Amino acid sequence: MTVRVRVPASSSNLGAGFDCVGVAVDRWLVAAVTPVAGNTISIRRGGRLTTVSVADEEDLLARGFRAAGAAAGAPATGAAIDATSDIPVGCGLGSSAAAIVAGALLADAALELRLTRQQIVEIAARVEGHPDNVAPAVYGGAVLSVRTSAGLITTSLTVADSLELLLAVPPFPSDTKAARAVLPKTLPHGDAVVAASRAAALVQGLSSGDGALLGAALDDVLHVPFRRGRIPGYDAVVKAARHAGAFGATLSGAGSAILAIAPRERSAAVGAAMIAAWRDSGIEAEVINCQSTVPGATVTASVATHDARRTTHDARSTVIKELT
Repeated sequence: MTVRVRVPASSSNLGAGFDCVGVAVDRWLVAAVTPVAGNTISIRRGGRLTTVSVADEEDLLARGFRAAGAAAGAPATGAAIDATSDIPVGCGLGSSAAAIVAGALLADAALELRLTRQQIVEIAARVEGHPDNVAPAVYGGAVLSVRTSAGLITTSLTVADSLELLLAVPPFPSDTKAARAVLPKTLPHGDAVVAASRAAALVQGLSSGDGALLGAALDDVLHVPFRRGRIPGYDAVVKAARHAGAFGATLSGAGSAILAIAPRERSAAVGAAMIAAWRDSGIEAEVINCQSTVPGATVTASVATHDARRTTHDARSTVIKELT
């Protein structure tokens, strides 16, 4: 049996939703796996993944595959994975989360592990270190993830039809580990109060389309002030987005991409302004528009039989209807 998965990119944090809010983005990682003899994983990479140079067993696709198998108590098995992606690597668009989720879903289907979607999120979040990108990669749309003593809670967030999310993506990556290393260990209590209020403003602002709330939410105090200096042209791009009519703009994840949220009727002008601001700094960037809800991961399994019949499953219905 050959299993194929398709997993979306994602943008995390959205300003004040640090490590807990993310939204699926219309860029995709596609991967297929065929079980093979032995217990070695081999990976053939295409598209943007050709820039990845780690050993196959250390690749996040392999780590996701192994983590899912281990979580289900399955013995290690061999696998040949073919993967390609148009998700920019290292730019704050969830390329790592997409790879981990893809690996976990490949293992789930190929090894018949019968994991739920929530288990896939939890497994991938343990590998990634946080759930903000993996949750929208699995579920699609905008997702809030909350850690509790009982485990991880995820819930879909409403995004008003009047809003459009734009991502201006430069041709250079940002080192996520270095970006996390610059964050302070503690913050003053007053800053924590501001952060909490702006996280609440993000959820309500996305739902209602309220520009004032979104403007506050995108003006983060937890991580952006410590990371913005690492992205050349950041201040100019954010200023250009606001001047063109965006409610605000901020880092996508840890960067290098910059996310803006704008009224739908101003989105074209905002995207053009962000590109122009980076061009003034000698940087040619691209814009990704999120005009509607992007679906989550899907899984397709093809079984080689004498009549070559094919079976197809959506990841969401597979997990809910077959694995719970």
